[in-house]
Amino acid sequence: MVIAPALRTALQPLSRARRPSACLAVGALLHLPALLILATPWLAYDVSSVPEILLSVCWPLCVIALLTPALTALQRARFRWVGVDIPRPAGPATGGASRRERVEARLRAWYPGRQIRYHLLLAPAVAAAGLLTLVTGPVALAAATIYVWIWAVPVDVRLAQAGYTTTAAYVTAAGLATLYGGARLCGTLVRIDAERAAALLGPSPEELLAARVAEVTESRAGVVDAADAERRRIERDLHDGAQQRLVSMAVNLGLAKITLKDIPDDARKVIDEAHREAKEAISELSSLVRGLHPAVLEDRGLDAALSGIAERAPLPVRLKVDLASRPSPTIEAVAYFVVSEALANVVKHAQASRADVSVERFGGILLVVVSDDGVGGADPSGGTGLAGLAKRVASVDGTFSFSSPVGGPTVVTVELPCAL
Repeated sequence: MVIAPALRTALQPLSRARRPSACLAVGALLHLPALLILATPWLAYDVSSVPEILLSVCWPLCVIALLTPALTALQRARFRWVGVDIPRPAGPATGGASRRERVEARLRAWYPGRQIRYHLLLAPAVAAAGLLTLVTGPVALAAATIYVWIWAVPVDVRLAQAGYTTTAAYVTAAGLATLYGGARLCGTLVRIDAERAAALLGPSPEELLAARVAEVTESRAGVVDAADAERRRIERDLHDGAQQRLVSMAVNLGLAKITLKDIPDDARKVIDEAHREAKEAISELSSLVRGLHPAVLEDRGLDAALSGIAERAPLPVRLKVDLASRPSPTIEAVAYFVVSEALANVVKHAQASRADVSVERFGGILLVVVSDDGVGGADPSGGTGLAGLAKRVASVDGTFSFSSPVGGPTVVTVELPCAL
């Protein structure tokens, strides 16, 4: 009862080495054809001239290069068997590139340089080490079990070998050490092989970085869209809920002022004050709702929403909007808030007599330009909202720039990406 668990524990390292040993054996079989191809020209005939030497070196390399896709597929299947999944390299990103750039990208993607290095250099070395380890396994097993089969030797032969039991003890110890060392070495070789195979047969670091950047960009775009959708929801809730209640309260207070004629002056004064506060609250809430996401922007588009901003501005604003088609709601919202905040800065800080707003679409770019004839000298670190605008534009991968020399004019230029 006690011997069986102890024996099971002692045999666990050998049991865990079964799959790595099989993986190494399969790897050696896979690389045997490549090694034979490389060795055939040197073994088949006498290489004596320089052209023959070059031919003996080049044509096996060409054969290996042609066989690389098949060898790579077999290696991926081999590593999947031991729980290591090696993804395929990403295809060439040719969107928006010229024809020459697309051809170059496809050629770079087709050339299996990293895979050839694996099949010619690393894999044969690991396969040779693994094969050597596997070959020593039966020898070590025979040495470790010498006391089992030594009794098959005739008695007179054993007795003629003085001290054979001591020698057998040393052989047994050496065999056990080799068995357990070989088992650990098999696991180490498979781990090294898998790490290098993932680096050379899978996506390159540049491809992994590009994929990560694309994933982060997509995730950020989702966050921006979710935030914009949440702002629209809050705007609808405020417009349909709190704002309507305030309007109803203001109407009731106005009716109370008109209908209640015989109330004391103090009560009338309280009603007048409450009526005035209700109207101011409605005005402030309307401004807040427009700041979150104006309903006209969603219903009628950027042109109508910006026209409303220009009309409410306390200085003349010349507006030019030229859009062949509506951009996405997120881009519309960013463009609207850029113009709104830029005009607010003009009113607060520029001391300008007029402002110009231009919104035009050129292919996949929405260009927004806001300028004024004010005193200039705008500083992003001075709390004028320019830093916030730059962050808002950057959230959708847009570009933000401004020019504001002392004495003016101040020009804010924003480029926002639009899907074609």
